[in-house]
Amino acid sequence: MTPGALVLADGTVFRGTSVGADGVATGEVVFNTAMTGYQEIATDPSYAGQIVTMTAPHIGNYGTNRFDAQADAPWCTGFVTRSMSRRDSSWRSEGSFASYLRAAGVVAISDVDTRRLTRHVRDHGAMPGAIGSGGAVSDLVDAAAGAPTMIGRDLTTLVTTPTAYNSPADGAAVGRIVAYDLGIKRDIVRNLNRRGFDVDVVPATTTAQEVLALRPTGVFLSNGPGDPEPVTSAITAVRELLGKVPVFGICLGHQILGLALGASTYKLPFGHHGGNHPVRRLADGGVEITSQNHGFAVDLWCLTDRPRPHHDGLPGPGLLPGVVDSAFGAVVATHQSLNDGTLEGLACRDVAAFSVQYHPEAAPGPSDAAALFDHFATVLEHS
Repeated sequence: MTPGALVLADGTVFRGTSVGADGVATGEVVFNTAMTGYQEIATDPSYAGQIVTMTAPHIGNYGTNRFDAQADAPWCTGFVTRSMSRRDSSWRSEGSFASYLRAAGVVAISDVDTRRLTRHVRDHGAMPGAIGSGGAVSDLVDAAAGAPTMIGRDLTTLVTTPTAYNSPADGAAVGRIVAYDLGIKRDIVRNLNRRGFDVDVVPATTTAQEVLALRPTGVFLSNGPGDPEPVTSAITAVRELLGKVPVFGICLGHQILGLALGASTYKLPFGHHGGNHPVRRLADGGVEITSQNHGFAVDLWCLTDRPRPHHDGLPGPGLLPGVVDSAFGAVVATHQSLNDGTLEGLACRDVAAFSVQYHPEAAPGPSDAAALFDHFATVLEHS
């Protein structure tokens, strides 16, 4: 077996065994707490520029297949596991996860103490790292030290579709949605198609005028990787679309909507990555278990005259502002993370626009939040 290693930017070394492609890759090292769904995670474009560590100890046991992939190929730059399954056992399997990563050129290592790695990232924050196989650890140390951070990186240009394409509704169409591809997952488009919408998926740099020329019923802002603040073309377009057509955003799309409204964003210590994150609905106190994958959060406090409060103890609604004023009218926080109290959703009261920080399509994860697609359909029906 070929030895492999992961080296963090602070010089910490984690040794293992190569199970993916040969070579060296760099990226921000994050951990994902999902128990299943490793193929969906690897192919989620939101992981572009990141090395994913799975906290679940045994990965790859049910193999891979074409339907579960959220993109044509994996987008993560590296993959780390405690134990990579030597066999894949499922009637749906078309091959092993290890061979899938090798064929895609993804550097991956197993036999790593992922518990120690996760605790290190949790305690010291997500940071750049270098992963490699067969080479000298000293080379990985140098690569990790020179790897860029996520702050200031617009990665949507890397993952977005180069040209627009259409995905037809399942059955008779009830409307047309223009979906900004900031790193869109296939299951998002499938969810919109199932609800009777033709979906025009457009590049991240599409202007508001080009969107309106398609005469959409609504606009969807997708998930995606990197820092939201440098994605200026999409922010500008959303500002020009607000009040003219209903808007629904998730993940990076939520952050883009927040920035278009005049709020700011900030980097989380180690982000939210996994299929088991609890979120409180502020309207009724109900809790949804959600799928999440993001490293930045929206700050609505900057639209007030008060600083963002410090999180200490159990997170409560007081960590978020009430109704705030924006250039497009009143904005209200709608959802909150029960792990750290950060904003997980917002809604505009004077224009038809809302967003959530998590993934209602899951893929992988629970379907607690799938009703948000139905809510969007209802908003479009009455707009």
